[in-house]
Amino acid sequence: MSGLTVGVIGGMGPAATVQFLARLQALTPAARDEDHLRLLVDCNPHIPDRNAAARGEGPSPGPVLAAMARGLERAGAQVLVMPCNTAHADASAITSACEAPFIDLIETARDETMALTPRRVGILAADGCIAAGLYQRAFAAAGVAVVLPEPAAQAQFMALLYRIKAGDTGEAVRAGMRAVAAGLIAAGADVVLAGCTEIPLVLGQADVAAPLVDSLDALARRTVVVARGELPAQFESPRPSAPFPGFAGTSPTGGR
Repeated sequence: MSGLTVGVIGGMGPAATVQFLARLQALTPAARDEDHLRLLVDCNPHIPDRNAAARGEGPSPGPVLAAMARGLERAGAQVLVMPCNTAHADASAITSACEAPFIDLIETARDETMALTPRRVGILAADGCIAAGLYQRAFAAAGVAVVLPEPAAQAQFMALLYRIKAGDTGEAVRAGMRAVAAGLIAAGADVVLAGCTEIPLVLGQADVAAPLVDSLDALARRTVVVARGELPAQFESPRPSAPFPGFAGTSPTGGR
């Protein structure tokens, strides 16, 4: 199979990146090795903490993300993806640094959620993602309200998130994540969006009493479609007037 070479800006955290790669492999229709996607992966766990940056307590991850994107592009990446929701607050650093198109995780997850025709979407996401308003803006543009955890529940979510990053995916962490998701449903959410790529490591659809959209899975699905060249005709022109949903940057054929 011929297709676009995918550059993965990863390491936020490493386990989520590995999960993303596994999902790409599982979702790619393949009868032989040659049918799979070519991936170039920079799994860099030393990117400045995105949540600390959002609090004004640390450096911006933007320069490092831009350098990683340029490195992947120089190595041959034709399309870029980043399996980290919060880091999309600095997505402009990537799109301004590279010619390769960038598949936007926030827009991709929003699109997949909208296919369920939600009235109110509960957002499970890290502090930095919420502070940046990434999903709030994305769903407001679609005319859909969001439900965020109460402050105590959000603090609980962050504590759970850092335990997952430390390798703890045990039952206590799973139960805690179920409780935060249940709180969103009790507050009126009819769909829950897992807007952090560590969440699928401890929470699945069987754990939630409402449809659960996995942002990492959504990104993997769209990446496979894009890399295999299954694009709308409009995206085949260098300057599409209506870009393929989830894209920022240029088309694979060039142009800005």
